[in-house]
Amino acid sequence: MLATTECVEILDFAEELANMVLQSTIVETYNECLNKVRKDISTQRKIKAFVQMKERHEEVERFGRYHPDYKMVMMKIRELKREVDLDIHVAEFKKAENDLQALLDEISVHIGRSVSEFIKVPTGNPFFDSSGCGGGCSTGGSCGCS
Repeated sequence: MLATTECVEILDFAEELANMVLQSTIVETYNECLNKVRKDISTQRKIKAFVQMKERHEEVERFGRYHPDYKMVMMKIRELKREVDLDIHVAEFKKAENDLQALLDEISVHIGRSVSEFIKVPTGNPFFDSSGCGGGCSTGGSCGCS
């Protein structure tokens, strides 16, 4: 266990790092994109229509192909999902979200590798996970790493 002063010092550094991330242009862009998604009436209409159809889809899925509206609902949900995905504000938000996630992944990997190259840092990003043995071989070498 860390001594109390060491623990407090590490937590202070972590808070300072978090504040640096919060003040970054990546987070600023993320927040701007999120606000656009929340405030744009057309975007919100598309999201609302998709969410409503998603609820209908879940209802139809209980019966599967035997539900009389199965084909119509399946087609409509794909159509609405595509509309949401192609919305400019949603697309910009998803890009900003991926950029922020990449920054957080990079920070996590950097911290983990500063401690040891064998620290496993789950990032969900194959670029970070596949470098070396750090990406999930916790079985004591049975993955083939040496």
